[in-house]
Amino acid sequence: MMTSSVFLRLRTWYIAPMSNRIPLAARILKVNHAGEHGAVSIYAGQILMARLTAKGLVAQLESFKSHEERHRAIFLAELTGRGVRRCRSYWLCAIGGYGLGVLTGLLGARAIAQTTVAVERVVLRHLQQQMVQLKDDAEALAAIVAIIGEEQEHHDLAAGHVKAGGPLARLLETTVSAATESVIWLGMRI
Repeated sequence: MMTSSVFLRLRTWYIAPMSNRIPLAARILKVNHAGEHGAVSIYAGQILMARLTAKGLVAQLESFKSHEERHRAIFLAELTGRGVRRCRSYWLCAIGGYGLGVLTGLLGARAIAQTTVAVERVVLRHLQQQMVQLKDDAEALAAIVAIIGEEQEHHDLAAGHVKAGGPLARLLETTVSAATESVIWLGMRI
């Protein structure tokens, strides 16, 4: 069938695991770069909506966004230096991130903070794992070390705005964490 042939070619080109083609360090750097682009987009969407729903958080969100822009530049420099193209999930991270940012920004300060905590919790766990995986790649390790403190700061400052939540708050955190994990998983495979 022609349809299955097209699907097989598409799967091979777009969805086939990169493990056969690209070294682990390059895959990690590509996903981190795309993830930072997603984070910039989340904060852009949240800043837009927070001007209406959580004005007191706008300055902090703008600061977080500037950190994420710097993180994205660090990973881009690593990719460029290695002659590696950005991740295919780059625009998926941007679109999904912006949508998440707008939605949670509309929900107000608590949802904004819960989103940051959920995303950063996942990101920090992955960065810790990556530091072990990349122990023999000094440049990749240095890129991760350069951002981990600010990522922890984002988590901790946002956690200060989060109070014990009910079922909707837990649902938001679970959903955001699962979405973040899924994007990382997908990025490592495409």
